This record gives sequence, C-alpha cells and structure tokens, in this order.
Amino acid sequence: MVLLKIYLIHFQIRPGFLLQTRFNYGFGSEFNNRNYTFTNHFYKAQLYYRLKETSNFQYEILVQPEINFGTHQLLNFYFVKPEEPDYIEKRAKYVQLKDVHEYVLNIGFLIRKPISERFSFYVLASVGPMITDTETERMSEGFAFADVLAIGFSAKVQRFQFDIRPCVRHVSNAGLGSSNAGYNTKNIEFGISYSL
Repeated sequence: MVLLKIYLIHFQIRPGFLLQTRFNYGFGSEFNNRNYTFTNHFYKAQLYYRLKETSNFQYEILVQPEINFGTHQLLNFYFVKPEEPDYIEKRAKYVQLKDVHEYVLNIGFLIRKPISERFSFYVLASVGPMITDTETERMSEGFAFADVLAIGFSAKVQRFQFDIRPCVRHVSNAGLGSSNAGYNTKNIEFGISYSL
C-alpha cells in the first residue's frame, strides 16, 4: 500500500499526466433470448491514465478489475443436444437456476469528447481475462474472456466526476473450453471518480 501511494504521488507531479480512480456499480441482463436467462450486477474499480489530449478529444487507457454476480437458467433444454454424453443429466442440471461468479481484469481504451468545461461524452472498448466459477450449457467453468463496448456521459463537480454508461458485454472462452456459446448482455453502469 505504501509503495502504491509513493507511485501515485510520483506520477502526480509529472506534467500532462492525469491519473484518476473510479468505482462503478452496474447491472443488466441478456438480450431477449428464448434459450436462456442471465441477469447480473457487478462492481468495478478503475484506474485511468490520459495518454493524449487534443483540442477536440482526450485519449485514455484504463485497467478495471471487476467482480460480477450473475444468475443463469437454461430455458430451452434442446440446446443440449442428444449427441452430447450424458445429455439427459446435463439438461436436468442446466435448467436449474444457478449463481455465477466472474472475476475479471479488463484493459480498455477510451476516447472522450468534452462538450463543456464540466460535461463530456465518450466511447470505451475493453477486453480481458476472467475466471468463472460455474459451468453452464453456454460456457465451461474456468478461464474465459470478457469484452465490453460502451458509450458514456460524465459530469465534473470539483475533483469528482460522475458517470453513466450503457454498455454491451460478451463473455466466452474463445474455444478453450468444451462449451463456448458465451453470454451477451446489455448493462448500465453508474460511477464516481476522484482526480488525484
């Protein structure tokens, strides 16, 4: 912790460097789907670094660890095909409502367009590894990836910045596990940050 504080203090004094921490809470669900349900809520801690600023745009990178709490249920048991080993047992298992926990570390890139001294819009794309603790018919337990595309609106009040961000999220394991259909969700996030 002391080393982190020294690191942050070191970078605060560099000209042109902006470091910002943000905490977000969000929630969402799958897109309309007759095969399954997936609802989630999540918490993110984010660290932003401004790479460049021009007269019209600001370019930032961010690191965002996330913990995601989801619930999932298979609705269409025919998604589990008879060709799969033990398909009847899998159907019975997967139609049960289950809790899914995901632990994510995303790296992202953000382009911000200030519209006044206090307000700005932005577009954000991020990707990163994640661990999921529950196997479903759509995704194997273990290692996977999370991809996020978002648009957002920020408002500054002194050193604080308040944020609202609708986003779409896709998670899958890129074929590394036996099940790889993944999930697609629409989410909304609310955040608060403090400029260091």
